[in-house]
Amino acid sequence: MAELEIKNVVKEYSLGKMKFRALEDINLSFEKGELVSIMGESGSGKSTLMNLIGGLDSDYQGDILIDGKNLKDFKDKQLDDYRKKKIGFVFQSFNLIPHLSILDNVTIALTLSNVKESVKNEKAIEILTKLGLKEQIKKKPTQLSGGQKQRVAIARALINDPDIILADEPTGALDSQTTTQILNLLKEIADDEGKLVIMVTHSEKVASISSRVVEISDGKIVRDEKAENYQKRTTKRQLIIHKEDQEVAQEKPKKEKHLSFLSALKLSIHNMWASKVKNILMAIGVSISLIALIIMLSFGSGLTGYINSLAQSYSDPTIATISKSGLDRNGNEIEDQGGMSFMPDMFEESEISEIVTELNTYLQQNDSEFRVITEGEDKNLSYGYFMITMAAGSILYTKADGSSASSQIMATYTTPPYYDENQLITDNSKISGEDEIMLSRAIVSAMGYENPEDVVGKTVKLQINFSYNDTLINIDKDVTISGLVDVSVFSGMTVMYIDYDYLDKCVIEAQNTENPTGLKPSQLYIQTDSEQTTDLINRYISQNRKDLTGSVEEQLASMFSEMMSTFSVALAIIGGISLIVALIMILVVLYMSVSERTREIGVLKSIGARKKDIKLIFSTESLLIGIISAISGILLSLIIIGVLTLIFNSLLGFAPIAVEWQYLLIAFAISVVISVLAGLYPASKAAKLDPVESLRHE
Repeated sequence: MAELEIKNVVKEYSLGKMKFRALEDINLSFEKGELVSIMGESGSGKSTLMNLIGGLDSDYQGDILIDGKNLKDFKDKQLDDYRKKKIGFVFQSFNLIPHLSILDNVTIALTLSNVKESVKNEKAIEILTKLGLKEQIKKKPTQLSGGQKQRVAIARALINDPDIILADEPTGALDSQTTTQILNLLKEIADDEGKLVIMVTHSEKVASISSRVVEISDGKIVRDEKAENYQKRTTKRQLIIHKEDQEVAQEKPKKEKHLSFLSALKLSIHNMWASKVKNILMAIGVSISLIALIIMLSFGSGLTGYINSLAQSYSDPTIATISKSGLDRNGNEIEDQGGMSFMPDMFEESEISEIVTELNTYLQQNDSEFRVITEGEDKNLSYGYFMITMAAGSILYTKADGSSASSQIMATYTTPPYYDENQLITDNSKISGEDEIMLSRAIVSAMGYENPEDVVGKTVKLQINFSYNDTLINIDKDVTISGLVDVSVFSGMTVMYIDYDYLDKCVIEAQNTENPTGLKPSQLYIQTDSEQTTDLINRYISQNRKDLTGSVEEQLASMFSEMMSTFSVALAIIGGISLIVALIMILVVLYMSVSERTREIGVLKSIGARKKDIKLIFSTESLLIGIISAISGILLSLIIIGVLTLIFNSLLGFAPIAVEWQYLLIAFAISVVISVLAGLYPASKAAKLDPVESLRHE
């Protein structure tokens, strides 16, 4: 049986509405050990015929039989295997991959078959040694002469031990002496190794050493001659070939291997290093987007954490605070009556009794021994009051220079039971009692004193006018500033702290009736026996009472947290937009890379690379870009955040920035995902490139 049979092959190209017939009714048969020259003028169809034989082009009519099997019946995978195992291409322009070493150029075909590193290197070095290139294996193609490059191309064609060598103008770019060397080498391959060597050539010198010459003109065979001594020379060789065929037939078929991820990774690293400047700039672009994202998320986290920590520092884990939320029990908003002074929602006695009953029932159901007690020596429920007084409240005082002045009180707050000496900011401060008030730090500058301790002990006139239960309450008292308080989330406001019982007494006096109602609480404080009990009470409130909430600090902290969450989302969106830009940038650069490496892709396909292999190579490159960008972005972010932390601590005394490990993981994942996504289209485009057109690409 012939090694290769071509039967009635016709090849047409579409030129608009016209069709051009490149090959017409080609019938040929080739055997192992032949050295065939296919000759003809440019455009005669000889290169087209070689592409059909090599499985690069499967759009034709007729039949091409390899060992009796019709190429036309081969699927894409079978064609890839055919080019990988059966065919070895030698190109006129060598088509070596410039950024790979000579050794890697030769072993690339074995890399596609996932052959072990040691095995493929040993085999390549053996072939290169036979071709006189042992000393050149570490060099790049640009460092070799034309003849050496062609020898490398021949070594690459031989590495998979193919049965057919297809050489397209193998000596076209060589001088006379080098041409003779290459022709002798091809002749040895046919004679000694029994391979079918088919050369496309214009050269009569090439034809003269061939065992057979086939001439094509206008797509038709016009001559098919064998050398006179062909039959004699093939007799011995055919015996050798027949014996080899029998040995191959007896071998067990080996499991098919393909390009592995590890091999693709190594190849991708070579490819990326060849364009390192472009890839470094691209990685920097993605890194900048990641840095922006990480820093923005860290700012949001830091500010939110700072606000929450301040709120927690002005509370006691064993005190549960209950306020009205401004909603009813169904979660519907209750209309605020408004007014010059903001009046808080106050608790009626019946409401307090209902809350206490529900809480005690809930505590009992959850096996807690603690109970809320409202009266007696064991009483653990106390009251508080908070209102925004704005223009309705003020203090009159004497400034440090002796002049009189007044200052608006923005908020009046009865001293919570969890405020103690830890909240006082001067040594001479104390918690206020009757005829005493405490003020926030903001009052110090308003009163014209440089030293906060000089403010403590000063007597001021307290004036508060507000409507309470449809009665105008006018409080006009001389009080002493007992202390200054670091008031956490209220630090920028003029806040007055006053004892609840004293404020209740002032209200009763201002009501001036026989049956004064006194002050109704806007907050309830429950002194629990443990932090776990406090959590249990808070859980009940959050799950069952939409009309109730926590302390003023908790409410403000919650409000600020929501604001910061919104702010963080906005920052994340900005960072996300920059990542989208980075994605587009990667896509464009990889798309351009496909265009720049079109011929390389054609070479890979000619030696049996599957579409999956091409996709894997380009996808691995995009994955590497994502990983490199992520690592560099994370490291730079940590450095920048460290510098910002030092600056903020120096200027503000605290750093409103906190990086969390999940942000780094998110950034890493995003970098990898967007890089891989950006590489999908270029990788798919590269895989779909036509091998014939790719090899013609300049």
